[in-house]
Amino acid sequence: MQTLDLMINGSDVAASNGATFERNNPITNEVATKAAAATSDDAIAAVDAAAAAFPEWSRASPKERRTILNKAADILLEKMPLFIEAMAAEIGATAGWVGFNVTLASDMLREAGAMTTQITGDVVPSNRPGSLAMAIRQPAGVVLSMAPWNAPVILGVRSLAMPIACGNTVVMKTSEICPRTHRLIIDALNEAGLPAGVLNAISNDPDDAPEIVETLISQNAVRRVNFTGSTRVGRIIAELCGRHLKPSLMELGGKAPLVVLDDADIDAAVAAAGFGAFMNQGQICMATERLIVDNSIADEFVAALAIKANSLKAGDPSEGKAPLGSVVDMTAANRIDMLVKDAINKGATLVAGGGFDGTIISAIVLDNVTPSMKIYSQESFGPVLAISRVGSVDEAVSIANDTEYGLSSAVFGRDTMRAMSVARRIESGICHINGPTVHDEAQMPFGGTKDSGFGRFGGKASIQEFTELRWITMQDGPIHYPI
Repeated sequence: MQTLDLMINGSDVAASNGATFERNNPITNEVATKAAAATSDDAIAAVDAAAAAFPEWSRASPKERRTILNKAADILLEKMPLFIEAMAAEIGATAGWVGFNVTLASDMLREAGAMTTQITGDVVPSNRPGSLAMAIRQPAGVVLSMAPWNAPVILGVRSLAMPIACGNTVVMKTSEICPRTHRLIIDALNEAGLPAGVLNAISNDPDDAPEIVETLISQNAVRRVNFTGSTRVGRIIAELCGRHLKPSLMELGGKAPLVVLDDADIDAAVAAAGFGAFMNQGQICMATERLIVDNSIADEFVAALAIKANSLKAGDPSEGKAPLGSVVDMTAANRIDMLVKDAINKGATLVAGGGFDGTIISAIVLDNVTPSMKIYSQESFGPVLAISRVGSVDEAVSIANDTEYGLSSAVFGRDTMRAMSVARRIESGICHINGPTVHDEAQMPFGGTKDSGFGRFGGKASIQEFTELRWITMQDGPIHYPI
């Protein structure tokens, strides 16, 4: 098996001490990928390469950046078969999930290319006669990006595209769980014509992650950090960024509620819940983890949802026979099993699913979930949907907000103005009316509130994240000074 090297200054290089690590297939436990395990010296070399490339790239024209990003979008689509192979081997993903990832990520590259001419400023009225005052956005410097394994192409591209479009250079710390998948993204962008050093990649042994991350953040040249992952790890990274006074963009965990009002279209809500809860085995930050349904329609709704869930079987994605694939590893499977058993032992009703075959877990639906159960508050990050029944809109909103998270949410109701009033009361960065909690578009301001993070990816919102806003004046005529 070929070892994936690091990418530093446009060249493939082994780790400075020759170390490697392996990622195993979650289903077969065979080695899926062998990759270089970077040292702190390698991390510093990657930052130095990005810093050296920054002056020239920051002066590149919008057209030059846009042309490369658009070409990378085409190359990404051409690599679809390689992504299908890599994601199946590394994370047990289905071909459908891979296709969704690659297609949306390609759109993200094109959207980033379009944003190169939207990095604008303002002329600000000045109180000083003869003074032209301007607020100008300029590239920030080297950006450190860290993306997770669950939607590796979407989130990997998202971590890179707008920083590059804004004229920054990037060091990506690839996920230890899907280094081959993330490396395919790096290759697509470099093959598109990025100058050497603009985009660098560091892979690392999982045990070395704390040291590598701290080394990267501590480098003076690193001026921005973006991280997508768990809230637990996000807290650590945010603390490191605060210690080094580095602005950071965090998109963290979620416990998305879908509220079904008494006038909801039940078939539409069931379809949205099935997709939102079980796509990619529920391993999506926006996944519908909580279903909050009005008592008056709950029996009918739960019966319909059980039929939907029981049709969503899981299987080995390499066989291509099932809509669901594998969860990421046995640790995840054991955690999901614990949460389900805890809920059942405390009075929840299992209305669909419940079968475990290693990391292969079909869709599970639990009814009558209460706050005493761990799954009520803990993120399952698996194919489990927990239902809470409520007697009023106020109770529905209260339960929707009874969580430390606040990323995505949804409300279903035929009276859209009423549904909008509910949506406005839900504490989340994203809310969809009569749509699933899982919904992403390249141009939208994507991010959360509370323990789901801060800052926004996507479109114009991310320009603010990856540029410096500077005040520059041009002064003409005599100036009176007090001394």
